[in-house]
Amino acid sequence: MNMAAVAIHNPRPSVTPDHEVIIIGAGISGIGAAIQLRADGIKDILILERSKDVGGTWRDNRYPGIAVDITSFTYSFSFEQNANWSRVFAPGNELYQYTRQVTSKYGIYPLIRFGVEVASARFDLDSHAWLIDLTDGRRLSARHIVSACGGLISPKMPDIEGLDTFQGNVIHTARWPDDLDLSDKRVAVIGTGATAVQLIPKIARQARQLDVYQRTPIWVLKKPDQTLPGWLKVLFRTVPGLQRSLRGATDTVSETLMVLSAIYYRQAPWLVRMCEKAGINNLREQLPNRQDLWQALTPKYGFGCKRPTFSNDYFRTFARNNVELVTTPIKRITSRGITTQDGRSRRIDTLILATGYKTFEKGNIPSFDVIGSNNINLGDFWHDYRYQAYEGLTIPGYPNFYIMLGPYALIGTSYFKMVEGNAIHLSRCIREANRRGASQVEIRQSVHDAYFRNIQKRQQNTVFLNHNCALSNSYYFDHHGDAPMLRPSTSLEMLWRAKHLPMDHYRFSVLAGHTPSRHDGGRQACEPHPQLPEKGIPAKQTDNNSQ
Repeated sequence: MNMAAVAIHNPRPSVTPDHEVIIIGAGISGIGAAIQLRADGIKDILILERSKDVGGTWRDNRYPGIAVDITSFTYSFSFEQNANWSRVFAPGNELYQYTRQVTSKYGIYPLIRFGVEVASARFDLDSHAWLIDLTDGRRLSARHIVSACGGLISPKMPDIEGLDTFQGNVIHTARWPDDLDLSDKRVAVIGTGATAVQLIPKIARQARQLDVYQRTPIWVLKKPDQTLPGWLKVLFRTVPGLQRSLRGATDTVSETLMVLSAIYYRQAPWLVRMCEKAGINNLREQLPNRQDLWQALTPKYGFGCKRPTFSNDYFRTFARNNVELVTTPIKRITSRGITTQDGRSRRIDTLILATGYKTFEKGNIPSFDVIGSNNINLGDFWHDYRYQAYEGLTIPGYPNFYIMLGPYALIGTSYFKMVEGNAIHLSRCIREANRRGASQVEIRQSVHDAYFRNIQKRQQNTVFLNHNCALSNSYYFDHHGDAPMLRPSTSLEMLWRAKHLPMDHYRFSVLAGHTPSRHDGGRQACEPHPQLPEKGIPAKQTDNNSQ
């Protein structure tokens, strides 16, 4: 196993760290963790964000057609419902604005230092603190750190011969330029996942010719989307509980389609069959006279093996005269186009890569080196010994460390649900450490191992191991053959466990000379750390963003 070393600038770190909690990342998970910690009385918080604003993936992704693929009533914080969504499935820019509004309303902006990137973090046994080295050479320390970097942050480039030789525009959907004009262009899209399903119908209306290169088709259900009328938004704001009730209804539907059908496949295979039939019906209704496309667009793997999506116009796009579905594998990319294995070459001006993101791969989760009390790089450990974490959050050998999107953490319905559950869990750990006067909190190895065995047992019932998923090319799976992206449980179970799991599952240790943290912290969190520049709310941001 490789051991990673981090240079120690200070020969003897102080027992008192710079901050009680440092959160790395100001996307949905970082914001949610900070809100929960502040609500629970933990004030000494610093958030480090390498970009210039909050929002994470909703800040970065700007491709045409971007929208949530779960209803916005479910895809939002339960404690901060938004009455102003324009549609049932909100456009991506509205999610970005939502994250900014929540950050402002709950007073999180003053805690954030923008333009700060973490290179590595090492746990120091002499001080029971994390030493965090930044890419610019500076160092910070924290009693606890929260990795809130998210999973969809590193674009995945396809391994295709000649990609670097293409002389036209090459664009990954995660880095979409605002000024891109595809009018009268010959365009190729590689990839037919959830992003492509949203993108392709939009750009097909602009391009002179659009070639879509499909390796694996995707399950696509009808999208019950519509514009939300003004009178309904007024009711949301004036009738207590109305929007909460609607959220409960959409939660139930989403849990059935996206969670129960996948994790209880052996017990209720009819749920998956029902979803598959709905997907086939959607395909045939959109392309009633194109039986030649039915087989090519119908997945050969089970519903749920990879994330399904919703669209009312994706399939019918392939009936357009300027769109061609290409299922012959790509042989190489040339300076002017793409050559497939049958020898045919198609000339293009613009190449769009809808090839997704790295997920559970070394160097991505976590996106910086994490060296625990065991002196082992967490990325190396997971890569060599399988991805595993207690409740998807904590790992033996890495005390005072919490990873929001850990192995088997994500709930299939909504990222927000995972964030709320993990934020409650980590806040309980920190508060319990303070209550006991402890400087170190670490999940017990035996508890962790029993939990991981239970996860593997539950996986045997899921669609991932039972319904031809090897053909899905899904980012749910890692190089071990495990599916560590999704937690095999319902969101209700996850939230209940976060609130009620015994704190004795953790080992609490006291460092000699340690002074227990006060909930108001030693340094006020709104004050910048002296080593960092003052960067609070960006100039374009004001508290007028609050809802």
